Amino acid sequence: MQQLLRHGDLIRAQEEAQRSSRLLLSSSPDWARKFKVLQAEALLLRGMYPDALALLIDEPNPSNTKSTVIEILALKGAAHARLHHFNEAERNLTQAEELCTASQEKTCGQVLRARGVLALQQGQPLQGKQFFEQSLAFARLRGDQFLEATALLNIGLEALAEQHFDEAIDATDAAYRIASALGAEVVAIKALGNLGWAYYNLGDAEKSLDLSLRAEERSMLVGDVIDELSWITNAGYVYQQLHDYQRAKASYLKALGLARKTNGRADIYNALRALALVSVQSGQFEESRNYAEEALSIGSADHNRLEQLYPLLVKALIASETHNVPEAEHLFREVEADPESTSTLKWRAKHGLALLYEGQGQFDNATTEYRAALATIENARLTLKRDESKLPFSSNATRIYDDYVHFLISRGKTDQALQQADYGRARALAEGLGLLSKNSSANLPSLNVQAIAREAGGNILFYWLGEKQSYLWAITPHKIGLFILPPGAEIDAAARRYRKALGGPQNVLDPANTDGRWLYTTLLAPVQSLWSKGSKVFIIPDGSLNNLNFETLPVPAPVVHYWIEDATIVNASSLRLLASSLTRKRQPLHNLLLIGNSIAPNEKYPELPKAALQMDGVAAHFPVAKRRVLARDQATPAAYLASDLNQYSHIHFVAHGTASRLSPLDSAIILSPSGAGSDSFKLYARDIIREPLRAQLVTISSCYGAGERSYSGEGLVGLSWAFLRAGAHNVIAALWEATDVSTEQLMGKFYDQLDKGMSPDAALRAAKLSLLRESAFRNPFYWAPFQLYAGS
Repeated sequence: MQQLLRHGDLIRAQEEAQRSSRLLLSSSPDWARKFKVLQAEALLLRGMYPDALALLIDEPNPSNTKSTVIEILALKGAAHARLHHFNEAERNLTQAEELCTASQEKTCGQVLRARGVLALQQGQPLQGKQFFEQSLAFARLRGDQFLEATALLNIGLEALAEQHFDEAIDATDAAYRIASALGAEVVAIKALGNLGWAYYNLGDAEKSLDLSLRAEERSMLVGDVIDELSWITNAGYVYQQLHDYQRAKASYLKALGLARKTNGRADIYNALRALALVSVQSGQFEESRNYAEEALSIGSADHNRLEQLYPLLVKALIASETHNVPEAEHLFREVEADPESTSTLKWRAKHGLALLYEGQGQFDNATTEYRAALATIENARLTLKRDESKLPFSSNATRIYDDYVHFLISRGKTDQALQQADYGRARALAEGLGLLSKNSSANLPSLNVQAIAREAGGNILFYWLGEKQSYLWAITPHKIGLFILPPGAEIDAAARRYRKALGGPQNVLDPANTDGRWLYTTLLAPVQSLWSKGSKVFIIPDGSLNNLNFETLPVPAPVVHYWIEDATIVNASSLRLLASSLTRKRQPLHNLLLIGNSIAPNEKYPELPKAALQMDGVAAHFPVAKRRVLARDQATPAAYLASDLNQYSHIHFVAHGTASRLSPLDSAIILSPSGAGSDSFKLYARDIIREPLRAQLVTISSCYGAGERSYSGEGLVGLSWAFLRAGAHNVIAALWEATDVSTEQLMGKFYDQLDKGMSPDAALRAAKLSLLRESAFRNPFYWAPFQLYAGS
């Protein structure tokens, strides 16, 4: 029965414990009592706190063993804590601690855990952390893996409360792995859902929604009501972030209904807080005020200041939207200045003040608050240690950056707006390369953008996709022009449809394909008069434009043709990175590391028929003494990582590639197996970034080398990003999977042009044009997946 409980079959465990307790009540009272405790534990795990307490009302009994008495007191303490009966919880746990002082029973670890839960419910996360760490040490000393998993789970929960998201993910992921190995389904579900909440706070809505929905589904299967409502709430937050307010509200109302049934005060509060926020964003101010007041009353009754601050922020937003300026200003100031306020609350309050002052024409005050809001986010971001955490975090600042850029442009400060917009781009990449110091966004490093264009020998198109309207800065060596574009959502929709059309069978030059023409008219036609045919153009994209190959856009006149026939196009992540690439000294070496034509690791990744031919073709462009070739069983991830990578000017892969959308640094190049591990054939992006490069060019001749996931501000993240992060000067990678035959021909022609002294961008364009002029490969599906990305 204990196994049923731990494996997550809560309803069955509860029912069988109840049946056994009744059967043994007369013949064996002690065993009946033990089953009763199991029944109460099942109820507690299901979030049915009053029912669990009612079952234990006559316990402990003097005839119980000390271990059982301690367990009962711990269960009662945890149930009272969840119901916010803090005095009763304190009394139960004090009694249990007195018994544990006399002798350390195995169940004393549960008392430490319950103490941590009480501290968290009282809004004392640091104190809770101490108890959870003691519980973890106790579990490891006793070899109690189940207690270890729950202790790690709670340590992660405490880290979430403190907004230490890296720590939260580490501890929670460890809890998930232990729980999964034990088959402890309830703990595994809680860990899965908590990871979803952590990723939401990191700004990764897509990953958060996936984890939350999986946790919700599994909670329903095991009858875990309390966790089910938590993950429903999590999903609601993601829907809200995606502006699907109707679905978000439906999620919160469902969670509130479940919370009221269990009478879990914290869960009721969380649902009310979420409903208050989504209602104000939907313009339902009276409804929002009612939810906020009820949430505020719970926080006040519990003497939990942090719980009071969230509804106060909602009331400030309501006051701002209803033009009650004095109240809005007072409440925003109260929230952002409170010592208990989290960084999230602070930047939301400062953002609210910025919009309030902007609306009142107090432009200097608005500027101060915008900068303060962005500085608060940057300071929070600096606490993150891993690229995996930093990559999505910038999305938390998207709305603030968008409002601030729009504010600056509306005041005629277009150059300052461009500097601010660029500062928010490719932050993780620039920091990893040492190009950006840890300063706040209030002190922007100045960029001479026209000088960057002159040094680059081309023109720069910097795109900003905004919620209300978008912008294009066209930068030439002589001037900067600003162009107003449609809202980001409109551009996103057209770009996605056109990207899909590039996969065929439709001819995108056909007049029936209106998306391509609209994108050209919108994104390029306004600036086409600024330079002559044959110019080099650097694209700094935003949003879905990261997945769009601008070369394929149809130019309508004089005869419809692709834009690649008019210009050489290079992709860059930011003005800052482009400027850095221009100052980099060219490596005098001309040597090659060629790796590929690997042994198929499984049926999912069959051998590439033309791989050997492509390998021979690429190798032929370098003298034998200047190349190292790793093929077949030598083409392993371990061999790449063990190579002296700094000595190579060119690195070329001929292999399959995978792009992980939910975890982009799990994207990988598929090579030959190098060990017994199930994934020993994968050269992961996360491993690539750890090995510094000085290569002038890395070519990933595989599908999806550019990645599938675009992060707000950071751009497309995948294998190409990883090589840029490692220090590659240029990377050629694919947006989609092309045929083996066309890729082999493209790469052959590309290296032919490099041998003639062409730069990588010009050589790639020449190779593409040669395929474009061959009828068999004229369709952009064959030549357009590969793009050149400029690094540092």
